[in-house]
This record gives sequence, structure tokens and C-alpha cells, in this order.
Amino acid sequence: MGTLVDYTTEKGVAFITLNDPPVNAYSYEMMKELDSWILEARFDNDVHVIVVTGHGEKFFCAGANINMLREADQAFKYYFCLHANETLSRLEQTPKLTIAALNGHTVGGGLEIALACDMRIARAGSFQIGLPEVALGVLPGTGGTQRLTRLVGKSRALEMMVEGSKLTFGEAQTIGLVNKVWEASTHEEWVRMVKEYAHTLCPPNSPSFAIGRIKRAVQSGGEMSLELGLTLERELQAELFASNDAKEGLSAYAQKKKPQFRAR
Repeated sequence: MGTLVDYTTEKGVAFITLNDPPVNAYSYEMMKELDSWILEARFDNDVHVIVVTGHGEKFFCAGANINMLREADQAFKYYFCLHANETLSRLEQTPKLTIAALNGHTVGGGLEIALACDMRIARAGSFQIGLPEVALGVLPGTGGTQRLTRLVGKSRALEMMVEGSKLTFGEAQTIGLVNKVWEASTHEEWVRMVKEYAHTLCPPNSPSFAIGRIKRAVQSGGEMSLELGLTLERELQAELFASNDAKEGLSAYAQKKKPQFRAR
């Protein structure tokens, strides 16, 4: 069996592609590969932004492989969900900006992967996004009930999950589930747009060291009391004030010139 997750890097951006046509449904084997590439990107000091996308032009990911779950025993299903949760938490907690590039239908566990990313950028088209697990007699078990609720609120999240409804990317943008929906005449053009955007968030254009700490403040601080969140924010700010990028940014501002950041 060939690789189920492709990994490439380009100008500070790591591209992780779920690759199991036709729908890029994930298995335990795919999750293990995804897990290893998340760690690869985390430890690579030359990677500043992580983009997760799907192979092809129709599906980002259709979720967990249903045939695998139907045939697996109870213990396997439990540990499969546990490992998937751990993998997506690792993605969510990595102090580098993560972008889910939604190239097609994003349903079930596919949306749960996208929810673990910091931003979701979608290609305009007749694609659907949602958590329809209730139709199978189960719940979204890879973080969907928790992350969707935190993102769009209890009432909206409950409505989507109990109805098993699917939205267009435009509708998803309206409720804050998707950040951007970009029109493109071809899949290749849309991929190029995502790459160009990701590169703007890398050095020397942007201080990715600061962006990573902003992410940490939001992802971890949002789960704390306000007092503890403010404490975390101060500690991260102190770390940034000691960085070369902060010195460069403050100096460039005073000299009215464009800063050149180096992520250190």
C-alpha cells in the first residue's frame, strides 16, 4: 500500500495532503502518517505555516472509513478515536499557524480535521461541509462536538449535529465556520492562491514567531479563566519582547522602513 498522506515543504510552508482517493477517508494507518508529518513540521525550524488539504478536486476528506469501523471490534474503535483525538490535538497545539485548505466536500471526520486547524480556506463550488454522523447512529467523535461548539456556539452546533445538516462553503462562512471562500477558475489556480497567502505569513514578510505565540494565547488561553489567560498572554509577550523579531519590528517602525523578520 502506498502512502496515504503526502508531505512537501516550500518557502517555509509545509503541505500535508490526505491522499486516499476517491474521498480521502481516513483509517488508523492514515492517522498514523498524519501524526508523524505533524511532528515533522513541528520540529522543522524552517517550517512556519502548515497547510492541510485533500488530494484531488472533489473531497477534502469524507471522514473515517466506514467499512473499517463497521468491521472493527469495540476496543479498536475506542483506541482509533483516542489516537485520532491525540493527533488532532497535536496539530491544534503546535505553535505554528495551521490552515485547512478545503478543496472539496468536507464532512464528518473531515470537518473535524479542519476544525483542529486555526483557519479554514475553501474553494468556491458546489461542495458540502457538515457533521452528519447522527445518520449513522453515532456522534462526531474526533473533536466535532467540542470544537464546533466553541467555534459557532451551542445552539448552532447542536442544530447542525442533531439534524446532520450540510452547508455550502458560503453558508459556513456566514456563521464563522469557514474564514475565506475563494473563487478560482481551476483547482491549480486555487492551490496557488492558498500557497501565496500562506507565504505572506512566513518570514521575512511576517513574524511567524509572534504568530505562533498569538496562536498559543488563543488556543490555550481561550480554555482558561480570564485571569489565567491574561497571565499566559503576559508570559508569551515577555518571550516575544526578548526576540530578535521584536527588536527588528520596533526598530523598523521607528526608522519608517519595512521590517525583515527571521523567526527568532
